[in-house]
Amino acid sequence: MRTLLVTGPGGSGRTTVAAATALAAARDGRKVLLLTGDAAVPADGAPATLTVHRPDPAAHFRQELLALQAHAAPALELLGAAPLDDDELTPLPGSAASAYLKALRDAARGDWDLLVADLPPLPEAIALLALPEQLRRYLRRLLPPERQAARALRPMLAQLAGVPMPPDGLYEAAARKDADLAAVQDLVHAPSASVRLVVEPGPAADDALRTARAGLALHGLALDTLVANRVLPAASPDPWLAALAAQQQTHLKELYGDGTPAVHEVPHLGRDPRTAGDLALLRAPGPRAAPVPAPRWTVEDRRDTDGVLVWRIPLPGAAKPDLGLVRRGDELVLTVGPFRRVVPLPAALRRCTVAGAALRDGELRVRFAPDPGLWPRTP
Repeated sequence: MRTLLVTGPGGSGRTTVAAATALAAARDGRKVLLLTGDAAVPADGAPATLTVHRPDPAAHFRQELLALQAHAAPALELLGAAPLDDDELTPLPGSAASAYLKALRDAARGDWDLLVADLPPLPEAIALLALPEQLRRYLRRLLPPERQAARALRPMLAQLAGVPMPPDGLYEAAARKDADLAAVQDLVHAPSASVRLVVEPGPAADDALRTARAGLALHGLALDTLVANRVLPAASPDPWLAALAAQQQTHLKELYGDGTPAVHEVPHLGRDPRTAGDLALLRAPGPRAAPVPAPRWTVEDRRDTDGVLVWRIPLPGAAKPDLGLVRRGDELVLTVGPFRRVVPLPAALRRCTVAGAALRDGELRVRFAPDPGLWPRTP
């Protein structure tokens, strides 16, 4: 299944472009699923091969909370807690992200030729795509799977420790949640998945592109196409419109020269697209035959020349003032602007100490010096 993850600044028209892309692919005979939170996506005249699914955060929140309440019912009864009813529940902040992750998980298990995911605006979209990895890390820290292996010893351990041990159901629930998150993570990071960024040519487009490229690279995601939306006609007898078009062309040249794999221009219709026919006029770009590969993090062995190993991390668009780097045990905490990722160190680097770092030409190079007390001795 090919997956297109569509995002962009608020108001850039990302939902319209996502819908136009899905509609064009469906008219070509592909079986397409469009995920969107926008209830106003035009569906009239769409072929039967296009399915539009809108996640329902409120319903998902109620379902999850009632299931948790049922699972914890014995403990709640002992505490004298009054159970919550379905009709009194309202979604809490974060419910939309949880509902969207479930929709992505269900899509990963479906039979589709193309999935077009209309994501939230930047930078919420990048935070959403990074959420499965973060939640899985939290689960592993709070409920290490290897501790469940000692199930036969649990009664004895409880007596020796003098405290109750976590019930088996807790580990089983964590394992199910981990599997669900892993399915989303595999979908997002699959070679057939890539991100499509929608911007409207203007002063804010350059900043949005830099932010997106840095955040996506930090989380190992590929940006394959930049969609320049609402492009005005280059020639107009109206001086005011001609001046706006000229300003757009100036920013378009900057976008073309910013190292993005591909730039696709979508024309301004002179009105808001309201029908499937309007979406067809946009000539939205279809999926690339070969998705752009995600940036690779590599370890370069320079012990013979400089006495260090260098972890090379591509971060196009990152700026030095927005960069943060902290070694935490066997993990690296890396901050780029509003984004943060905690990544485990490769095995070889765990036996080293950080000797410095530098950001050059869109690549972070972290130098590691082998620790004599930990590094294998050569005979």
